Amino acid sequence: MGQTTQVPRPRTDSKGAAPEARRRPASPLGVPPGGARERAAWAFLAPVTLYLVLFYAYPLYRNLDLSLRHYTVRSFVQGDAPFTGLANYRTVFDDPTFAPALLHTVVFTGVCLVFQYSIGLVLAVFFNQHFRLSATLRALFLVPWLLPLIVSASTWSWMLNSDSGIVNAVLHAIGIGPVNWLTSPSWSLTSVIIANIWIGVPFNLVVLYSGLQSIPGSLYEAAALDGAGPWRRFWSITFPLLRPVSAITLLLGLVYTLKVFDIIWIMTKGGPADSSTTFATWSYQLGFGNLLPAFGPGAAVGNLLVVAALVFGLVYVRVQRKQALS
Repeated sequence: MGQTTQVPRPRTDSKGAAPEARRRPASPLGVPPGGARERAAWAFLAPVTLYLVLFYAYPLYRNLDLSLRHYTVRSFVQGDAPFTGLANYRTVFDDPTFAPALLHTVVFTGVCLVFQYSIGLVLAVFFNQHFRLSATLRALFLVPWLLPLIVSASTWSWMLNSDSGIVNAVLHAIGIGPVNWLTSPSWSLTSVIIANIWIGVPFNLVVLYSGLQSIPGSLYEAAALDGAGPWRRFWSITFPLLRPVSAITLLLGLVYTLKVFDIIWIMTKGGPADSSTTFATWSYQLGFGNLLPAFGPGAAVGNLLVVAALVFGLVYVRVQRKQALS
């Protein structure tokens, strides 16, 4: 009888799987394991990284370089400006415009944030009642946000005009004398604050309204059964549960308001007599508003705004981290 040759069978474990199969888990998306997967991940990250480097990192670096050198028009073109260290920052701090511009920036930002958030929250709670035409009215409130800023600022300039503005016409009709909204040092900052509040309320409305949609209605029903009135339900349920959304709304509003330029420039150009000058308009005036531009001091003022935004951003991240740990 001929002998039959038996082919050795691969060793398997107790579950019937070969050790080689267990050592090579299948990729969930069909991407080969190891280096190929890492290369695929970097390929997806490359466009975002390139975008951040070109449009964020490089402009910040150039602005920092401008603030540390003495640039003139010739050296700005040829690129041979001498290094001066912190001299431009000392020039900015010693400038008599620094203190008023700092005060105006703080007042403009603080007042706008308070009123934009408060009005936006009231409107969000109001539209959360889901009455008839609520969707239509909510859409109409988005108009200031959708209009180009140059259109909004020009409209407010016409409305607040001392001679032909509709605001003074209404004041005259009720027996109040005209107000020089845009040409009086006492009213110019108030005028741009009013315009910016009107433009920023829709953003707060949209974000806060979205936050209200995530609050379960059962909480309000349980509170109503316990005898809680509207104010009690707002302070015990709505406001506490809106804190994460409120934090990001205020942070984004702060960063945006710090750098508001076009509204102020179109309405008052920072005047009269620098009465509505903020860091944003002052930076532009230094860099581009004179026959002999001061690129270095202008970049220094811009960097102060960047540092302020970064500080508040880090504070927000720290607070959110503490809340997550607690």
